[in-house]
Amino acid sequence: MDTDHGARDGKHGEARDKKAGPRDKRGEGKEKKEWRFRWAVQVFFISVALSGVLSFCSSEALEGAELGLAFGVLAFFILLGIVFDIIGVAVTAADERPFHSMAARKTPGARQALSLIRRANKVSSFCNDVVGDICGIVSGSTAAVIVLRVQEALPVRTPLITVGVSLGITALVSGMTIGGKAVGKTFALEKSTAVLQLVGRVMYVFSNHRKR
Repeated sequence: MDTDHGARDGKHGEARDKKAGPRDKRGEGKEKKEWRFRWAVQVFFISVALSGVLSFCSSEALEGAELGLAFGVLAFFILLGIVFDIIGVAVTAADERPFHSMAARKTPGARQALSLIRRANKVSSFCNDVVGDICGIVSGSTAAVIVLRVQEALPVRTPLITVGVSLGITALVSGMTIGGKAVGKTFALEKSTAVLQLVGRVMYVFSNHRKR
């Protein structure tokens, strides 16, 4: 009789586990959807705010600026996009183990680097998608301003020359951006630990400065 009761209890337990399993999975799926929705909303507002700030800085720097300064502003935004692209790739490729030993030795920036690795999805999304795309948009608008300035400075303006200047500057910006990111990705994959160690140290310095 006892064995019969035990078998029945076992069957009921298995049935309860089977019923509970799909519910738990549904709950996890719902949490993931909510997390993705919240993150999408956060990214939207961050993108709007950051895009506004960078566009304002670009327009202020270009207002009344000479061509040399305008090209400097353009190079800055291209370089900024490449740097954040390197960070975004490095944080997904990096291994936690070196930073655990660094944190045990209380190396400055090790804990900050570990925090970035543990939030790799958000960090890479912010660096590659948010900052990278915004820098691409701002550098494109900056290039458009430079094209107009160069065309105005030309002693002879014909449709052929005007189109040639526009295509030349656009191609130059595209080549610098795409080529720079290609080189940066290779560097980030090979030197991910060094990249995150440097970023962690910068974050460590800023965090200590805020505490003071």
